Formats: sequence, structure tokens, C-alpha cells
Amino acid sequence: MRPRLGSLPFPAKAWLYNAGLALALGPLVVLLYRLDPRPAAPLDLLFWGLLVAWVQSTQIVLPLKATISQLFIVLLAALLVFPLWVPPLLVLVFYLNPDLWRDPTYTLYADVFNRLQMAVSIAVGALVYHLAAGLLAPLAPDLAEGLAVLAGGFVFFFVNITLVAYMIAVYTESPLWSVWQANFSWLSLSYLVLTPVALLFARLYTADPPVFGGWGGWPVLLFLVPLYYARYHWDEFVRLQGAFEQTVETLMATLDAKDAHTRLHSERVAAIAVDLAKAAGLDAVDREKVRLGARVHDIGKLAVPDRILFKPGRLTEQEFARIKRHPTEGEELLRHAPLFKEVLPIVRNHHERWDGRGYPDGLAGEAIHPWARIVALADAYEAMTAGRPYRPAKTPEEALAEVLANAGTQFDPGLVPLFQELWETNPIWRDREVFLRTYSSAVSSSGSSPPSSRASGSATTPKPR
Repeated sequence: MRPRLGSLPFPAKAWLYNAGLALALGPLVVLLYRLDPRPAAPLDLLFWGLLVAWVQSTQIVLPLKATISQLFIVLLAALLVFPLWVPPLLVLVFYLNPDLWRDPTYTLYADVFNRLQMAVSIAVGALVYHLAAGLLAPLAPDLAEGLAVLAGGFVFFFVNITLVAYMIAVYTESPLWSVWQANFSWLSLSYLVLTPVALLFARLYTADPPVFGGWGGWPVLLFLVPLYYARYHWDEFVRLQGAFEQTVETLMATLDAKDAHTRLHSERVAAIAVDLAKAAGLDAVDREKVRLGARVHDIGKLAVPDRILFKPGRLTEQEFARIKRHPTEGEELLRHAPLFKEVLPIVRNHHERWDGRGYPDGLAGEAIHPWARIVALADAYEAMTAGRPYRPAKTPEEALAEVLANAGTQFDPGLVPLFQELWETNPIWRDREVFLRTYSSAVSSSGSSPPSSRASGSATTPKPR
């Protein structure tokens, strides 16, 4: 399922989406007020409003620039403390995104979306909680409330993540399920396990007499410590995943830098592959996987002795046989790393040929993974235009002619015309020297990568780059 809203620019799509959320929120709040018209104390509203602002300010960045926070727990607790209509208005008023002061590109439509989607999510969760509490009333009070909180929390989480994932899918033109898997699938269990914490917060705040200090807010503030620790666990998970990817990419950069002919080889292969993947119709999630696979496609060469890898003359048959083991050795190196699980076909099969005369498996045609076919073409073009000690580099025109001549034998005949169309637009990777200058300049001045088709967007702050 790939959401489409015509050819409108993304900001216009976002405002239409916001308008739909606003139209849904109004009747929901009115319905909740009619179901539970009790008033709310101003000081209680202020305290919980400040909690909403604080937990959201400690959000964590996920893949595709999505973000998460523990606002879920605070709003679910507020649902138990206040009348049903209060939590949606709390988040609408007190939601505080840290991008307001740290990201000058943070847009108004993004902020409005963040407030509205969270308000709609907790409003639907509140309605389900109310209905579940009524249905479960014959049970023991504590059991009934606990089950009702779980039901409301599950619906709150599902609606929240679905609304956010849909916005990312619209922005990145990616399938909704791919966005869910890339950003949120690993969070589901964590959220559901933490749902009882909301019930604990509510009980601590409304205890009579107060647990300590003469006010229910003190024990809530105390229990924010383990809550923040859980947030730290999520943050460390994301950081470690990013650090591991960066470590592997650093190894590849070190390998490429050992020889002038392979300098920035994997970076250029990745730039070509991502553009070709986009031309082939791959969505942003899959393009990011192609980029990652292209960056590590030659990691198996770490196991090849330097005397063979950087030999100035032609390789002997025995030496070439040793080189040909690098795809399977690369697959073995990355096999136990979950981050690289989906890109293993690229690592193993980027030297397969369309006619079946490649290695290591001798696969042919459609039997070769489509991502591997993309990287194989990108890798070949980069190698042809980079040259080797025993073979001078081809000009971009000569390399394109060879790619065209090998369509249907070495390369996927469906990809070659797409590659030619890209080549004719004169992308920075077309000429190796231009790419090296552009990339080196970008890294030295800002630490950023050269222009490519890397996915970008944000679950809570979707904005064009």
C-alpha cells in the first residue's frame, strides 16, 4: 500500500492531512465531554501539561527521521486522572517539540500535525477505554480498570503510529508497511509493557492520602526517574545501531583509501546505486537498504591479503580465485548483524551476471536479487572509470558504451536504459574526478555526504530537504 495524494507538493498534502485530523478531533472531544463532563482543576492541568512538554522534549530520532517519546505514558496516565475530554486538549496546548529551537527548518504544518495526530490518537484511546470500562464493569474494579487501560493504550498506540507512518509514507512515497517496519515494529512490545506504568502514575497522583510530601505530584516526579531510564534504553538502542553502521562504513572507507584507484569506491557505488534504484521505482525505504548494501558490498575484501588486493600487475588464476571468495566472506562477516540482514543478497551476489556466468553462485536473470543487480551495474561502472594499476581508467563515455554493449549479458537489460537516462543528466557520479572533488569538499566543510537519493523525512516533523 503506497499512499498517494496526487501531484500536490508535500506541504499542501500535509495541510490537507491536518485539516482531516482537525475535522476528526472536534467531534471526538465533544463526544468525550458528553460522556464525562466533569471539570478539571487548573493546578492539575498545569502540572500534567508541564509533564507533557518535558517528556516530548526528550524525544529520540529513528530511521527516516521519525521520532518517538514517552508522551504515550503521560497521556495515558492523564486519561485516568482527568475527565475523558482533557488529555486531547492537554497535548494540543502543551506539546513541545525540541526542533522548535534546534532545527530552523521545522515547519508550522509539521508542528500542527504533531499536535493534532497525538490529540486524535489519545481521544480515540479515551473512547475505547470508556467503552471497555463499561463492558468490564462486572469484574473486580482493579482488574476491570487494568484491562480497560490496556485496551485504550493499545488503540492509542496503534492509531498514533498509523497516523505518523502514513505521513512518512506520503512524504517518502514508500509503502506504509515498509515505514512501519523500519521505524516502529520493534517498539510495539515496549509500549504495551509500559502501559501499566500509566496506571501506576495515575494511582500515585490520586492517592488519598498522598503517598508522601502531602501532594500526589511528588511520587509521580520520583517515578519519572525509571521512566527516563527506559527512554535512555531506547535511545541507546538507536545510537548503537547507528554506531555499528558507522563502524562498518569506516572500515570500508579505510579499505578504499588504501589505493588511489579505489578511493571513495563504495561511496560512489552507493551514489550510483541509489539513483538507479530510484529510477527503477524503489521507494525510499528500499533505496536506503540499497545504499547500505552498496556501502558494504566489498567488505569481504578485508579478508583478502593486501599483496593480492593491491597487486600492481595482473592477478594469477590462483590470486583471482582468492579474490572471488570475497562476496561469500563478506556475507559471513555480516550474517550475524541484524542491521545488515536484508542487504546480504547485495554483498553475496553483486558479481553475478545476467547470463549466469558470474560468481559465486552462477545465478542468472531474475534469480539474482534486484538490489544486487542494481549494485552490480553501479560497481562495474565505478570500476571501469576508476581504472586499476594494470588497466587505465575508461572515460565516462567509454564506460557507458561498455554498459550498453553488455545489456542482457552482464547487466540486467531493464536497468541499462534507466542507467543511460541517468547518465545523460550528468549526475556528479558520472565523472569520477568530479565526484571525488565534490565529496571531499562536502565532507571537509560540513561532514555531510554528497547529494544522493537517501531517504529523509520525519514521523513528527515531516519536511522537505
